[in-house]
Amino acid sequence: MIKRVFWLAAGAAIGVIAVRKVSAMKSAVGPEGLNRAVAQLTDSVADFADVFRQGMLERETDLRAALGVDTEHRS
Repeated sequence: MIKRVFWLAAGAAIGVIAVRKVSAMKSAVGPEGLNRAVAQLTDSVADFADVFRQGMLERETDLRAALGVDTEHRS
């Protein structure tokens, strides 16, 4: 019971701190700067996903070659 209360309080505190930090950053940066920052973050995530997919395809090709699995029947 005490652990649950502790973790509930810790989660609430982290939530409050996060909201305050985001609000402060939003006020300091302004709407245009925030939009630019979100766009850059979105681009970074998309680039990471592309690199990750490329790595997965390369690894799949390596595994198929090592196992002798026919690559012609991939969907």
